This record gives sequence, C-alpha cells and structure tokens, in this order.
Amino acid sequence: MSFNLANQSAEVRNAGEDEKSRLFQLWQQNLHRAKVDAARLVGEKAKRKGKWEEWLRSQLGDMSPPEYASMVQREVRRLIANR
Repeated sequence: MSFNLANQSAEVRNAGEDEKSRLFQLWQQNLHRAKVDAARLVGEKAKRKGKWEEWLRSQLGDMSPPEYASMVQREVRRLIANR
C-alpha cells in the first residue's frame, strides 16, 4: 500500500481533504470550549486526589465526538505540564 497521494485516485484524495477540512472546522469551532472544559477538569484534581485520573478518563470517555475528547485531553496535558 502506498501512502503517496499522487498514487491515489482523485476520490481517495478528495475524501482525505474533506476529512481534514471537517477536523479543522471542528477544532476551530470548539477550541475555546475545549480549553474551558480542560480547566474545569484540572480544577477538580485537588478535590478528587488519587481518584482524579480515573474520574478524568470517565469524563473524557463521556465526551462526544471522540475528536473533541482528544482536544480536551490535549488541553488537560498542556495545563498540567505548565503548572
């Protein structure tokens, strides 16, 4: 299987471009909300202590679509790294 787009059909290339466009729009429309959700989740860390990571996984698992949950997870990691 070749990963060179030039070797792919126009249909496959267009589908890939459509998906990139969809993901960019999702990111653009939800970045602020993801940062707010991440701050809320990190704010619970001191309160939940040792159970926080388990709780965090549960919260992320309940978020939809999965791409949004990934955005929030990245923001949580960023916030924790900058503490």
